[in-house]
Amino acid sequence: MVGYQEFDVSREREQRRIGNVSLIAGAILFWALMVAVAVQDYRRHGGQEWWEPVFWEISSALVGSFIFYLQLPLLLDQNLLQTPRLWFARLLRYLPLVCIGFVILTFSLRHAVYAFLGRSYSHDPWLSLFIYESIKLSIFVGLFYVVVFGVQSYLFLLREKARAEKAFQLFQQAQLQNLSQQLQPHFLFNALNTISSLMYSDIKAADTALNRLAQLLRHHLDAGEQSVSTVEQELTYLRAYAELMQLRFVDRVEIKWEIDAATLARPVPSLCLQLLLENTFKHTVEQRSGFCTIHIAAQIREQSLVLAVQDNLGTLSDVAGQAPKPGIGLNNLRQRLALMPGMQTSLQIQNQPQTGVRTEIVISPTVPDHA
Repeated sequence: MVGYQEFDVSREREQRRIGNVSLIAGAILFWALMVAVAVQDYRRHGGQEWWEPVFWEISSALVGSFIFYLQLPLLLDQNLLQTPRLWFARLLRYLPLVCIGFVILTFSLRHAVYAFLGRSYSHDPWLSLFIYESIKLSIFVGLFYVVVFGVQSYLFLLREKARAEKAFQLFQQAQLQNLSQQLQPHFLFNALNTISSLMYSDIKAADTALNRLAQLLRHHLDAGEQSVSTVEQELTYLRAYAELMQLRFVDRVEIKWEIDAATLARPVPSLCLQLLLENTFKHTVEQRSGFCTIHIAAQIREQSLVLAVQDNLGTLSDVAGQAPKPGIGLNNLRQRLALMPGMQTSLQIQNQPQTGVRTEIVISPTVPDHA
């Protein structure tokens, strides 16, 4: 949670910085354009001192920027921005004061500078000047408000999108943790049954089984609340579980491992391999009297991770034409696989001709669509 909060704060700061830089850059470009237009117009009417139109526009820019700075709390009010009509109405309410303040401050500044230079600054009568400047300023201010509203609305949408993504990620994480917890009682029930059966036949084997169970529980506690682990971590867990089950089914089962080293760092749902092997013991080893060979494989196939557990005795259905019903554990695992972010996943269980049942998990990175 702390990581999410720090990331959200930094992202929100970055978005605000981008928004402020955009507004400042836009204002600079606008006033640069205004200066260029004023200089051209001044030259066209026979003006000789180019600094005058530059100073006029700079004085307007300084006063306008100062007025907009005073309006920043209102311009950036997030509550008002969610109600555009109220936001614009509140700003337009102050427009007459903005026009009066702009004309007084701008032309006072111009008169002061000209007086300092020992010159006089002439302009139209005050009433005509105020009407002209107010109309021009109102158009400019209206456009400026629209731009500010657009930028702030866009940033608001980005923040809401980030919050929605965070909420969805947390929801997925909660789902994964909840589904993972469903496996624990099921596993403990089977493990304790194994130890219970050994207590009547082989005390030494039961003691070994208890030690293996302790290792499994310690491994599970070390894993914490992680809903996703790596193939290497899962294999460590799985080997202890396999040894525990082999102690129960002595001389009835053999386990062969085919593990590609390139798979060890790949992410997988926690306890996924244990569930597959547990199903094989439950539906094949316990139900068949013959000797069972179980192949456990982890391989890379065309950039996809393939995890497989296959036995040589099992069948999906004992009744012809009757489709097997997936158990709670497999339904659980399918949901957890579907919730893995950025991955395409599948879980398939198939009868292999004369070789038993093969359960296969395929996890592939999602390929971005650039079309």
